[in-house]
Amino acid sequence: MKLVAGLGNIGNNYLFTRHNAGFMAVDKFVLDNNGMFKEVSKLRSLIANIKTGTEDYIVIKPTTFMNLSGEALQLVMNYYKIPVQDILVIYDDISLDTGVIRYRSNGSDGGHNGIKSIIKNLGTKEFARLKIGIGPQPNLPSEVYVLQKFTEDDLKLLKPALDKSVESIDYYFKNGISKTQNLYN
Repeated sequence: MKLVAGLGNIGNNYLFTRHNAGFMAVDKFVLDNNGMFKEVSKLRSLIANIKTGTEDYIVIKPTTFMNLSGEALQLVMNYYKIPVQDILVIYDDISLDTGVIRYRSNGSDGGHNGIKSIIKNLGTKEFARLKIGIGPQPNLPSEVYVLQKFTEDDLKLLKPALDKSVESIDYYFKNGISKTQNLYN
C-alpha cells in the first residue's frame, strides 16, 4: 500500500488558490480512478482508497490546513503502518513556473510551511515529493500570492501539469525516483 498526500487548505474559499495545487492533483487522481474522498476526523484528513492496475493507494488531503499538514500525514502513516519510503507528497512550489512539475527524493522545506510541518513531524527530510510550479511570484509577499486564485491563463498552464502529475504517480511507484525524474522533470 502506498500513500499519496496532496497539500492544501480545506474550505471553499481556498478552492483554486495557488497553495492548493497539491489538493487539485490528488482530486484529479482520485476522480480519474473513480474514487471519492471521505472525512476521517480521527486521522484529520479526507481519505480515498484507490486501486489502480498495479497498486493500492491511500490518498489524503489533510484537514489541518497547510501549516499543520505533517500532523495529519503522521497520523495516517501510523494508522496504516506505511513507511516513509512508500509516501509521495504533492504540493505547490513558488520557485517553479506555473505548469512545471518536479520530482525530488528529499530536501529542505524551501520555505514551504506544509513541508516544514512534515519534516518536523516525520523527523526526516528523506521523503519523495512532487512539486507543482505556481510561479513566477510577482512583487507580492509569498503569503499573499499563494492564497490568490489561479488566473485563467494560469489554469491553461496548470491543466497539463496536473495531467502529467496524475499520470506520473503510478510510474513513480513502479520505477523509482531516478527514472521518474528523467521522464517527468
